[in-house]
Amino acid sequence: MNKVMRKSIFAIAILSIITAFGCQNSNGQAKHKLSKPAAEWKKILTPNQYYIMVESGTEPPYKNDYWNNHEKGVYVSAATGEVLFSSEDKFDSGTGWPSFVKAVDPKKVAIVTDNSYGMSRDEVIEKSTGLHLGHVFDDGPADRGGKRYCMNSGALKFIKK
Repeated sequence: MNKVMRKSIFAIAILSIITAFGCQNSNGQAKHKLSKPAAEWKKILTPNQYYIMVESGTEPPYKNDYWNNHEKGVYVSAATGEVLFSSEDKFDSGTGWPSFVKAVDPKKVAIVTDNSYGMSRDEVIEKSTGLHLGHVFDDGPADRGGKRYCMNSGALKFIKK
């Protein structure tokens, strides 16, 4: 194996690790104040929803419910049922997670700094609950505002129109 190939494999391995853990908090706990104690959320949410929304976890790319959903409708919070995103604003980012150019109502989400895993990113939380939804990046479609709200399917429920 030549030097260039080894470097490429190493870079792919590092990117895979960052992707796998990229939406997680390093200690498995919420980094911000939740509207209810974690024990109450544990009674309400499924284990996967709890992992994503309370522990700031992430789901595997391409192995989640909505990354490839092309139906018309809205995406609501799995915890509260509040409408957060619309199929009108969804696009294929090629990342394996559902991606949106914006929230339906910007007042229903908040952007907080996430410094986990030695990276500084913008985390998206549901404003009313403090629950983790995903992250927002500046690499979305330029003609639609340039944002990519990279969400976890497990934090959302889809309601078909």
